[in-house]
Amino acid sequence: MSSSLPHRRVVITGLGLISPLGNSPAALWDALVAGRSGVGATTFMPADRQPLAISAEAREFTGEIEDFGPLEKERKKAIKKGLKVMCRETRMAVAAAQLAIADAGFAEKPMDPEASGVVLGSDYMLTMPEDYTLGMTTCSPGGEFEYAKWGKEGLGDMAPLWMLKYLPNMPASHIAIYNDLRGPNNSLTMREAASNLAVGEAFRTIQRGHANLMVAGATGTRILPMQAIHALQTEQMASANGDPAKASRPFDKNRTGMVAGEGAGMVVLEEYESAKARGATIYAEVLGLGSANVADATLRGKCDVALERAMKAALHDAGKTPTDVGHINAHGLSTTERDADEARAIAKVFGTRAESVPVAAIKSNMGNLGAGGGVVELIASVLALRDGRLPRVLNFETADPACPLHVAEDDTRSGGSFLNLSVTPQGQAAVLYVAAV
Repeated sequence: MSSSLPHRRVVITGLGLISPLGNSPAALWDALVAGRSGVGATTFMPADRQPLAISAEAREFTGEIEDFGPLEKERKKAIKKGLKVMCRETRMAVAAAQLAIADAGFAEKPMDPEASGVVLGSDYMLTMPEDYTLGMTTCSPGGEFEYAKWGKEGLGDMAPLWMLKYLPNMPASHIAIYNDLRGPNNSLTMREAASNLAVGEAFRTIQRGHANLMVAGATGTRILPMQAIHALQTEQMASANGDPAKASRPFDKNRTGMVAGEGAGMVVLEEYESAKARGATIYAEVLGLGSANVADATLRGKCDVALERAMKAALHDAGKTPTDVGHINAHGLSTTERDADEARAIAKVFGTRAESVPVAAIKSNMGNLGAGGGVVELIASVLALRDGRLPRVLNFETADPACPLHVAEDDTRSGGSFLNLSVTPQGQAAVLYVAAV
């Protein structure tokens, strides 16, 4: 595939994020280096109404205009007006995008409208209970829900503009409108794989000459009420007993499951010569993308096979081999099955080097941010390339024979490149190969 595309280099020139470890690359990196955890007791709802006892909340993100970074007057006014039609995931996405755009040098200077676009990934966006409880009450006059009343009576009592708040294509729409980006625009709803796939599609868009600059990333949550209930029904969740900061334990023998979190990550991707000509800060270069979706006859994901194929595809696309990889930023979900799947996939791709290539697992610090996690993790690895070291994997105490990996400890070197891995329970895997310039 790569041989048929124009040789246009694609680099990262802007970073933006909302996370349980802070809302800037500096805050994220300081927390990772210090070994701090963003996991704690869930606070955004009363304890007796909260499905999750522990989670990784983006506590510093209020969703108000002050969280959206430096904005020129008219853009600030427009975003502030639009907040009423943004759910929390959308607000995080727009804020992370504006932070990345400002970081790339476009806080006051506009981007070329016709040559700039957006690709944004997300989870499914589910309506908050307060937006439909009045309608439910209207249809339950005797205490039991009467379905025949919903179309004529209940639907009219839904919160005004509720649908606009939860459409998954709205974040990309808002970002494009506020920044006058008239180029390619797309929205992907592929759970945890959405981050790498969104960045990968933006990479391809620039590579083939359909744009010179793309804002790309994803937003997600596993902690809002409906998403939390789904997670509890379908996922292995970490034990809430003891210290919440010790709950997320990727690849550790005694791991008990994933920790739910929330966040968003966005990057500005740019054609290399254009970025160099304007004197942009170049953080890293995207060299390869790989994806695969593998499931059995019952549609249960075969995540080890999907990750293996996606890693091989990303390496092939980049023209690299496993020996070129400086480190792996693993999906590292911290569930018994998924971590073992990932370790098998790495062993298949890296062979004898599987036990020596360093493996980072940022979910040990902040849990699973849903679709948004992959880009926040990518940003962490980009910062690791800059500093030449990896943050240690928190809570890794006892090696698991099912996961024979070189899990990053103190003073582990990052190398000059990395693979960023993500996968969904349905067997959708996406991998990016990124290198220092």
